[in-house]
Amino acid sequence: MRPYYTAEQVRDAEAPLLEALPDGALMRRAAHGLARVIAAELHERTGGVAARSVLLLVGSGDNGGDALWAGALLRRRGVAVTAVLLAPDRTHPAGSAALRRAGGRAVDVAEVDAALLDRVRPDLAVDGIVGISGQGPLRPAAAELVAALSVPIVAVDLPSGVDPDTGAVDGPAVQAAVTVTFGARKRVHVLAAPRCGRVDLVPLGLSLGPADLVTLDASEVGQWWPVPGPGDDKYSQGVVGVVAGSDGYPGAGVLCTGAAVTATSGLVRYAGPSRAEVLARWPEVIATPEVASAGRVQAWVVGPGAGTDDAAEDVLAEVLSSEVPVLVDADGLTVVARRPDLVTGRAAPTVLTPHAGEFERLTGTAPGPDRVGAVRALAREWGVTLLLKGRATIIADPAGQTFVNEAGGSWSSTAGAGDVLSGVVGALLAAGIPPARAAAMGARVHSLAANLAAHGGMSGVTDGAGRAPISAGDLLSHLREAVRVVRATR
Repeated sequence: MRPYYTAEQVRDAEAPLLEALPDGALMRRAAHGLARVIAAELHERTGGVAARSVLLLVGSGDNGGDALWAGALLRRRGVAVTAVLLAPDRTHPAGSAALRRAGGRAVDVAEVDAALLDRVRPDLAVDGIVGISGQGPLRPAAAELVAALSVPIVAVDLPSGVDPDTGAVDGPAVQAAVTVTFGARKRVHVLAAPRCGRVDLVPLGLSLGPADLVTLDASEVGQWWPVPGPGDDKYSQGVVGVVAGSDGYPGAGVLCTGAAVTATSGLVRYAGPSRAEVLARWPEVIATPEVASAGRVQAWVVGPGAGTDDAAEDVLAEVLSSEVPVLVDADGLTVVARRPDLVTGRAAPTVLTPHAGEFERLTGTAPGPDRVGAVRALAREWGVTLLLKGRATIIADPAGQTFVNEAGGSWSSTAGAGDVLSGVVGALLAAGIPPARAAAMGARVHSLAANLAAHGGMSGVTDGAGRAPISAGDLLSHLREAVRVVRATR
């Protein structure tokens, strides 16, 4: 698992090292790593390092010191380094002196204009404005300077103006091409991944405990993905029941059921009015008109396209009265919003999979900037596992175990993609995977399938082919390939 830490956790881990090491040693260690990444980035983008130009954006904190020390190291490699001091009276003194000794130039932000930037002609800029203690958007002078730049930015620890713990942006902020972080990955690097660009970690030797926000590695997902063993049959691998689709929305039943069929090798039972459409696409499914006649299952998926009227509520109540795990999505969440008692009193696991609008319907309040906190609070209060969809999907169980899946793109933002996700996670629940892990595994493979579909499959990924918008059907058709990819990494 890849851990992500809060700013407070990282500061607490840094404290013993700062006390034990000589003054400034930890900063210089970080600066060496930062300079190494900047030099590699210069070489990658321009073909060289010497005689290139770098502009440092230097704030008053330690991130500004990191940038200044890195600038001194780059200057010794022949890079022209200019530091713009956004807080001249509070600039890190040792870092500033090191840059000047190496022959770098420092200017007050008040002296910066278009003519100066034209003379400097930077190949890269380095964002050392604020660090993990920073709060809120960029201040006007910094925002104006960042907006004037047209070159890639390497962020020190995190893009300035982005909240380190929530990834929220509520005003001007840096858009980084690369973020160089020190000691540990912070929450911002996964919750605001598009702002961070590529994230490079420079080890500092921090002693960190377990993180309370983690991402599953592809190898872990592949290792845990259920496949048939020598003694398995169609029943032993998990039977999932699907209640999805209606006369008005038969496609939801087709997509959700198809995802369950594709995800594992067990058995899928469909109960609902879209039997003809489901069987036309998935003849291996056992289809019945209602839940009562569906037969025994190990988990249920209920809600996609199933309606929100009294009859739909009765069906949802029937499913939730069972003693097996139940995943509720889409229309089912609308019903739960008016009848939360249907899920709060269950002894068996319940998984809810809202997007932001459905989350607000459930709680009366939008998730807000702290999406992790909001998901944890509702999961704990209702005793459910909650999956909040998004580019960074958050999953939390009642005990507080929390996963995040950064999709690497927004290709799954298309009608019906959530129906596919529900079917995948439901099949994993039926196979006996614990709810939060099943949701995290399903989200990982779902996002991979979306990216594969956008690239046109693995061949498109490997040969750099362009990407194109996809439909939920495209995503579903690449789901089995996504499972193969994660299993190949195990």
